[in-house]
Amino acid sequence: MHILVTGGAGFIGSHLVEALVAAGEQVRVLDALDPAVHRTRPTPENLPAELVIGDVRDAGDVESALDGVDAVCHLAAKVGHGVDLDDLPAYASHNDLGTAVLLAAMARRGVHRLVLASSMVVYGEGAYRCPADGPVRPNPRAEGDLRSGRFEPACPDCGRPLEPTLVHEDAPLDPRSVYAASKVAQEHLAAVWAAASGGSVVALRYHNVYGPRMPRNTPYAGVASIFRSALERGEPPQILEDGAQLRDFVHVRDVARATALALSPQAAEPGRLRALNIGSGQPRTIGDMAWALSRAYGGPDPVITGRYRAADVRHVTASSARAHDVLGYQATVTFADGLTEFARAPLRV
Repeated sequence: MHILVTGGAGFIGSHLVEALVAAGEQVRVLDALDPAVHRTRPTPENLPAELVIGDVRDAGDVESALDGVDAVCHLAAKVGHGVDLDDLPAYASHNDLGTAVLLAAMARRGVHRLVLASSMVVYGEGAYRCPADGPVRPNPRAEGDLRSGRFEPACPDCGRPLEPTLVHEDAPLDPRSVYAASKVAQEHLAAVWAAASGGSVVALRYHNVYGPRMPRNTPYAGVASIFRSALERGEPPQILEDGAQLRDFVHVRDVARATALALSPQAAEPGRLRALNIGSGQPRTIGDMAWALSRAYGGPDPVITGRYRAADVRHVTASSARAHDVLGYQATVTFADGLTEFARAPLRV
């Protein structure tokens, strides 16, 4: 199969390219090599695929890259939490306009298979259960509560403390950040494309991906990269809130393998978008991540700051059971092994 990977020179994309090439697939990469995240050009040794330097928002670049292609893995995106609302145009342009340009070109070219890199951020807060009222969706956390150090959401009906549970793919989408809103829009655009063209979309809702080649020293990186960059500078990881936020940290090689599996015929549903959570199945707190990484690196102990970001959610962990049923996916890299490797693996400069 001839596969186009947009964003294939990036963090997850480069691992996906390696997995596809190892499986004997013919791979072409379309990547703009944005200098904000690519300070050096990839070499054939670290990107073993045909590289087309171009912007997914440029119809001409995309048309050329689609020549002879059977399927597309769309990973090109502006990622991360964002700095402030001034980031809105950039997220909408890179993520949503770029996806629209790609989908239109795929329809013209008759390319009907798409694997879309989505994210768990589409859910907003995770799933919760109240001991009195059962499953509930908490309201957005109030500024006054956050300022006072009351970080846990309460039951919207009775005010009792809530128990976090696993999110499933049929949960309502409730984006709480600019990035999250752009990922929801990507899914909606892809679903419309599938219905109109008869194509199939597998939207993989990646959880907190970490591992070698994460970008260094950027506010748009994931929390694992931010912590690791601090340790390289000899500084302690700075933990927001109280560090008890639950996440599912999943290793990039597991994510790459899941993405490659999503190209399999059994994953396709012509005319529809199928969403699948991709996690490790090992929920951990952000504090767990910081402490494990500090110990593995041999750096200073993390610092709990009590600071917060209003758009952050408290807990979000998901069930990856559907990905197991559909793809045969199961994470293989443990939290301990993955962080031990990540503590010394090179970050991208």
